[in-house]
Amino acid sequence: MWKRKDLLGLKELSIDEINMILDTAVPMKDIIKRTIKKVPTLRGRSMVTLFYEPSTRTRTSFEMAAKYLSADTSSLTVATSSVAKGETLIDTGRTIEVMGADVIVIRHESAGAPHLLAQSVVARVINAGDGMHEHPTQGLLDLFTMREKKGDLSNLKVAILGDILHSRVARSNIWGLTKFGAEVRVVGPSTLLPGEFKKMGVQVFHNVEEALRGVDVVNVLRLQKERQKKGLLPSLREYAKIFGLDQKRLSLAKPDALVMHPGPMNRGVEIMPDVYDSTQSVVDEQVTNGVAVRMAILYLLMGGGTGNEIIN
Repeated sequence: MWKRKDLLGLKELSIDEINMILDTAVPMKDIIKRTIKKVPTLRGRSMVTLFYEPSTRTRTSFEMAAKYLSADTSSLTVATSSVAKGETLIDTGRTIEVMGADVIVIRHESAGAPHLLAQSVVARVINAGDGMHEHPTQGLLDLFTMREKKGDLSNLKVAILGDILHSRVARSNIWGLTKFGAEVRVVGPSTLLPGEFKKMGVQVFHNVEEALRGVDVVNVLRLQKERQKKGLLPSLREYAKIFGLDQKRLSLAKPDALVMHPGPMNRGVEIMPDVYDSTQSVVDEQVTNGVAVRMAILYLLMGGGTGNEIIN
């Protein structure tokens, strides 16, 4: 039985808790494959998305996940809400809560904002990305995809390539994979990959060829142009030349290595189009799995069991 009120990060989750989410996502994915993608499991329950940053995949994925389980959904557009008049995060959260929300899904530009909200409301809170801290549901869907394709996570060698510094996805992946004993390598420009990442139990590389040799998974990160300060990169062209994932570099990984990307991607910059379109790419499956994992999380947080009973 799930015992946590909120889902705020992979750092604090145990292996058993992560496995419970991944196991529950399996029957959830079966629902997505049906012609009629609807079960009454969360009928009468409600979820509100509160996004202070732009999002396509995560917000839509949560909304579809809730609707497949028959929950009611609302989306608060921050730019046209009372937030624009200066309303605080806590006051906004409490307003949403007293309207009857059972779950608040929040994305915020400041690390720790979901934690503050979780302490201030009775409603369940799910972190949909906070600053450069964590993106736990993306991390969980990445683990789900790796486990689905490769089986045991503990034997994997995973290279995370790109803009490590600004990536909450990288941090959630690192916390999750290292708990299972996977070998995690991070690789990127020195300006986007500070040495303190070694403290998280990963191997740090600045040479892509060395980092990709013999790995089972290459997880390419989006180059976050909006967070780049002047001087971090000489040019996008040079970044693509030195760190972009092309077929030649991918050939250094194992022949059946997976190519992953959290999206949205800069084609031709961090990943070449033919790599994205190759048979090794599981990017589209990641998106599908994201809905299944978020269905599992909503289900568990609202008091569900193993998930098996909902498909019978």
